[in-house]
Amino acid sequence: MLKGLFAVIAEAISERYSESGKGPTLKKRQFFSKNHIHVVNESVAMAEELVSEYYKMSASEWLRPKFDVKTRIDLSSHEIVPGPFAQIIRYEGRLKDATLGSSSYDYYKICLQDHEILAAIDKFQQLELLPFTLYILTHELIHIVRFSKFLQSFNAKQAERMAEESRVHELTHKILRPVRIDGLAEVLDFYIRWREPIDELEST
Repeated sequence: MLKGLFAVIAEAISERYSESGKGPTLKKRQFFSKNHIHVVNESVAMAEELVSEYYKMSASEWLRPKFDVKTRIDLSSHEIVPGPFAQIIRYEGRLKDATLGSSSYDYYKICLQDHEILAAIDKFQQLELLPFTLYILTHELIHIVRFSKFLQSFNAKQAERMAEESRVHELTHKILRPVRIDGLAEVLDFYIRWREPIDELEST
């Protein structure tokens, strides 16, 4: 089980932000194994460090956009989707023992879709779990930072979401390009179609 960063009381408000990766339809393995979870935990730690360094966020700043990462075994049925490798669902959280409305905050849950990730690895032999999940998690954490800094609306319309996906994929590539991990170059190539330039948009 992936370790949670915060003890929260979460209330679903039916809002989600999915990476529309049009993943492959091949589905043989449905859940990560214990060895897979170990690799994913390593990816989580690396992604957090890389994103916090890129945005020059202090420890206290990094903790403000409260989030957690979960794999399929810990997801509710409505958090499991076909297609995307991950989705972000926004909940309303409150600190324990807090009763005032002012103590509520946005709590983002990164829902990894084990079945889609494993299917992609089975279908595309150049993909390896560590660099692939590092890309996915870095990408989702950039989204969360941008939401928390009001650089992007969580409830944007579809056209703007697609533009934001292009921005975030470009930022993900920029952050990961200097990283030296076996198999990462192949992952960056896999996502190259998402990095097409968009007129009059600036990567912030």
